[in-house]
Formats: sequence, structure tokens, C-alpha cells
Amino acid sequence: MRRYGLFLLTLAMVLACAFLGGSNSAAAATPKKGKLLYMTLTKGWHHDSIDLSKQILKEIGEKNGAFETTVTEDVAAFTKENLKDYDVVMFNTTGELPMTDEQKKAFMDFVRSGHGFVAVHSATDTFYMWGEFGELIGGYFNGHPWHQMVTIEVADPANPLVSSLGKSFQINDEIYQISDFQAKDCHVLLRLAPSADDLKKPGVLHRYYGWPVAWTRSFGKGRVYYNGLGHDDWVWKDPRFQEMLLKGIQWAMGQIK
Repeated sequence: MRRYGLFLLTLAMVLACAFLGGSNSAAAATPKKGKLLYMTLTKGWHHDSIDLSKQILKEIGEKNGAFETTVTEDVAAFTKENLKDYDVVMFNTTGELPMTDEQKKAFMDFVRSGHGFVAVHSATDTFYMWGEFGELIGGYFNGHPWHQMVTIEVADPANPLVSSLGKSFQINDEIYQISDFQAKDCHVLLRLAPSADDLKKPGVLHRYYGWPVAWTRSFGKGRVYYNGLGHDDWVWKDPRFQEMLLKGIQWAMGQIK
């Protein structure tokens, strides 16, 4: 009887350990929910879609349980202490934002130290007078000859950020040309595949790197993702664009390797 009692006690301990171990494994397998700071201040052209984008971005993060979004138009958010609360900063901006040198340094140190930076559409139309920002984002806006239905080529179909899009897709959007593109240091995910007629449009500039639309790059220990789509409301409502944003943000957070 005594041996039987010891047997039951040992069995209970083994089962308890197994349960606790399984719970810990399950917890370890669940990605940590990230925190995103979404900057939407504009000092140049203000896109009407920015208002909708705030709602869409919050919905994407909540629906997938991937991240929480804090929206701001206040440069005071860019302090060393405040940025400690976030995993990724995202820009949908234009113009020369009124950030102090201290705020700019805090932002750059944030990314360099291993955090993420995500930028969409007009973010490349920002901080022309601050060269370090150009190095961070990878290039600058240089005109948009196309605001129409275009074909976008998937430059790296095996990449998890764009693998669901096939080899190409069509979308109606405003497409930017990029100047000062850091082609050697950027991994292009999407590029415009222009037709002969597209190339005849006024203002089209021909460069050896073509017309990159989305890319990733490293900045110190940090991860940078840019997607040039997103001019119109209907693009933000497009499930394909939403999936690209989700994956880009997750990649910048380190949730996707």
C-alpha cells in the first residue's frame, strides 16, 4: 500500500513537470506582441489616405495579434526614453519635420541599436535636408509619372514578405521614381514593370536600377522596410497591400526572419 502511494506521488510529479514544461514551450512558441509608433506628420503634401491608414493599421495589428499601434503627429515622441517602449517606428510623412538634433539622434540610435523602421509611400518625400535619413530609408522621391493601373514585378518571389503575390500583379496606384537609390545596399522586393507606353510619359527618368517600389535594408543592427504603394484609400483597403504591411512590420520587429 505504501509503495502504491509512492508510485502515485511520483506519477503526479512527472505529469506536473510535463504539463509545466509543455506550457512553457507553448509560451515560448508564441511571438511577443510588438509595439509600433506610427508617425503621420506632414509638412509637405498631405495624402487624404493617411486618415484611413491609421484605422487600417490598428486593425491589421489587432486582427493578427502581431502588434499594437500608437499614432502620433508630435515630434516630442522621439526621445530616447519614449522610444524604449516601441519595437518599430513607421513613417507616412512629407517635408522637413521639425525634429531637433537630439530627437533625430534618438531616432537613428533607436534603429541602429536593433529596432525596426517601416516607411510607406510619401516617407521618401521627407527630410531632403537631412542626409542621414536618406541613408536610412534608401532613396528619395523624384516624381510620379504614373497614377494608373500598373504591373508590379515581384523581384524576389521566394521572399516571405512577398511570396504570396506570385511573379507579378496589377494595381491602380501612384508610383514613385526614386533618386539616390542605394541599390548596392537595398534588397528589392517589388519593382515597376513598365510597358512601352508607360515609358513615354512626361517626366519618366531612366536609371540603371529601374523603378524600385519596395525594398528592405539593414541600418546598423536595425531592419528597414519601405513600400512605395499607398497613395489612395482603395490601396489601403486592398488585402494584398495589408498583407505586405503586416509582413513588413513583422519582419522589422524580428517576428519573421
